[in-house]
Amino acid sequence: MKFKLNGNTVDADKASADTPLLYVLRNDMQLNGPKYGCGLGQCGACAVLIDGKVARSCSVPLSVVNGKEVTTLEGLSPEATRQAQAQVALDPLFKDLGDSSLQPQAAAATQAVLLHPVQQAFIDTQAAQCGYCVNGMIMALVALFDKRPQASDEEIKKQLAHHLCRCGTHLEILDAAARARDLIAQGRHVHSAVAVVQGACATHGQAACSKELV
Repeated sequence: MKFKLNGNTVDADKASADTPLLYVLRNDMQLNGPKYGCGLGQCGACAVLIDGKVARSCSVPLSVVNGKEVTTLEGLSPEATRQAQAQVALDPLFKDLGDSSLQPQAAAATQAVLLHPVQQAFIDTQAAQCGYCVNGMIMALVALFDKRPQASDEEIKKQLAHHLCRCGTHLEILDAAARARDLIAQGRHVHSAVAVVQGACATHGQAACSKELV
């Protein structure tokens, strides 16, 4: 079962076709952006993009994404993800676990990189409380702004209507959505953050990633 995951072709040959995509992403691909919330496709914590459309990965069988493109939270800013993993790898607790999937990255480990405007907006407005729902909120907004960069407040509310926040930080999340819309209007285009960093890394290697600064 092959599909493109965050720009790279992967083969989930160890999982059966009816395995929920969420399990493959978290357990086999070691991606912790999408969260297990309800397991019924109702809360939105597990949201990912499949061919650019937001989907609940806990209720999508692996067979559905065969030959398709899946984007997780980690894929919105690959270099930021690598830096975060590098910091985790330096934690003594993780060193003791001997987890080979987390390896420190020497290059540009302390330098800022360009985040996706929706990610940056959530940081700017401090919209997360426990943070469990944020993955779904961000992925839903990315899908919306990809099609409608200047979506109205009503369109934003409709897009987020079925994404649940148990902490009740709905107003802050709406503030983050408005901030993301402003960043996009200022030139931080939805695709630019991903394309610039991925392109530099792919063409020139890790050293070039450090040049893509905020």
